[in-house]
Amino acid sequence: MKAVGLTRYLPLDDPDSLKDVDIAEPKPDACDLLVRVKAISVNPVDSKVRSTVKQELSTPKILGYDASGVVEAIGRDVTLFKPGDEVFYAGDITRPGTNSELHVVDERIVGKKPAKLDFAETAALPLTSLTAWELMFERMRIDASGADRGKTLLILSGAGGVGSMAIQFAKLAGLVVIATASRPETQQWCKSLGADYVIDHRKSIKDELKSAGFERVNYIVNLVDTDGYWQLMGELIAPQGHVGCIVEPKKDVYVGNPLKDASIGIHWESMFTRSRHKTPDMIEQHKTLDRVADLVDNGKIKTSLHKTLSPINAANLREAHKLIESGKSIGKIALKNW
Repeated sequence: MKAVGLTRYLPLDDPDSLKDVDIAEPKPDACDLLVRVKAISVNPVDSKVRSTVKQELSTPKILGYDASGVVEAIGRDVTLFKPGDEVFYAGDITRPGTNSELHVVDERIVGKKPAKLDFAETAALPLTSLTAWELMFERMRIDASGADRGKTLLILSGAGGVGSMAIQFAKLAGLVVIATASRPETQQWCKSLGADYVIDHRKSIKDELKSAGFERVNYIVNLVDTDGYWQLMGELIAPQGHVGCIVEPKKDVYVGNPLKDASIGIHWESMFTRSRHKTPDMIEQHKTLDRVADLVDNGKIKTSLHKTLSPINAANLREAHKLIESGKSIGKIALKNW
């Protein structure tokens, strides 16, 4: 079957950095679905994993951590889905990725595809939706039903994939959302998703926040640079507030004063934690994706898809990786059709 893989890290200008390959069709294990992939999307983790393949591999590594498609077959213990069901999911970083015509995935991390979206629009959703939902509503304990209505949330990097979903989820929870974005098009994107205020991170965020009427905020979600914003977050977070991060620091960060004196909660999120560690609550990702699908179909949130490439092949994936690595992409980039 068709797939896109790599055997070692190379610059994206090199055609061998991501190659069209032919690989054997996978077989589903007991709890797996075999999915015919209709669309995929690209995330920073794709680029990050690609850069770790330093030694020549004898078998191509298949990347990809977002997909939508149709269930082709099921394992003997599957109970949630049947062949023919349309699904979406972000996969498992410990298994081969979604950049292949057929893909196997544990049913517990798969959701039903939103009926109102096509496959490309749907493929833009899973990884970023799960990351934003888990970070804000599970790790940081923001109340999704609105009990924290009126509290303030600062989103560092609002126009990216996770930021696009975090803005929408936060507005549903009744928070006052302040997102950072620097270019006119990214600022407009954040506003279109519901951000109450958009401030320019190229300027002093502290001054920008103050100009918007805020000395401190109740919550901060840092989606871009833990090291670079660590001290600033300590200055901006209100006593007993919560800070959430998804990017691991490159150096040690000091977690004492002022964070300790103000009883600040520090939270880390990795969307792959449940599948990597086979936690007893893996099924929560299935539930969250079904919840996201319902929110889409009820008109409460929308896809964060901004650009679509077709077909799914190495050349288009190299282009998508370049856009991701430029740091200037907006929302999500999807690829459809083999």
